Amino acid sequence: MERRDFLKLCAAASVASPALAADARPKLYPRALLVDPKGAPLRAKAVPASQNLIFHYPFAATPCFLLNLGKPVEAGANLKTAAGESYEWRGGVGPGRSVVAYSAICAHKMSYPTKDISFISFRAEKSARNKHAAVIHCCSEHSQYDPAQGAKVLAGPAPQPLAAILLDWNSSTDEIHAVGTLGGEMFNDFFSQFEFRLAMEHNGAARTAVTGTAVVQRLDDYCRQQVKC
Repeated sequence: MERRDFLKLCAAASVASPALAADARPKLYPRALLVDPKGAPLRAKAVPASQNLIFHYPFAATPCFLLNLGKPVEAGANLKTAAGESYEWRGGVGPGRSVVAYSAICAHKMSYPTKDISFISFRAEKSARNKHAAVIHCCSEHSQYDPAQGAKVLAGPAPQPLAAILLDWNSSTDEIHAVGTLGGEMFNDFFSQFEFRLAMEHNGAARTAVTGTAVVQRLDDYCRQQVKC
């Protein structure tokens, strides 16, 4: 979203209403500028279409997908968390409103990309097990999510959409900041289930908050093997 829209969202999130008690509200975290592997700000217009990009936010060990879907991603999808909380997807950012970001932790059994292997990724094309094009597909149990509709579940056992990563786009500089999440976070369960592995992977700093910058890289460069199904 553009900065003026983001400020409106922050104001709305700070106002509690009994009538909206069952709504999932945006959760804000420290702002992190998305940068390329060399540390330069990643411009929205430079995000390649239909490619898997990964960064970590809001914690050092929590991976996210950054995707350019190559077409405008409209707001308005009405979604629910596994706990029954409702929320509205805010749409894409960037000059073509085509850039989106989601937690890369599958909402079913929390499969996630590691440096060794990833069972979850964006698939631009259909396949034998993937009847939908342009979806995020987890090969662990074949949950499929639509990134153009707030990561709505299209197939498989996932009980809720992937949590959206809120992006603040500056139309003057074309820079993108990650600023928070919207939807069903799974971070506490994630840290509990993979505590030992995450501690080893991140030198004991898995829960460290990401501040300042977040490095975006190709999933192909981050992960040694991607499981295709």
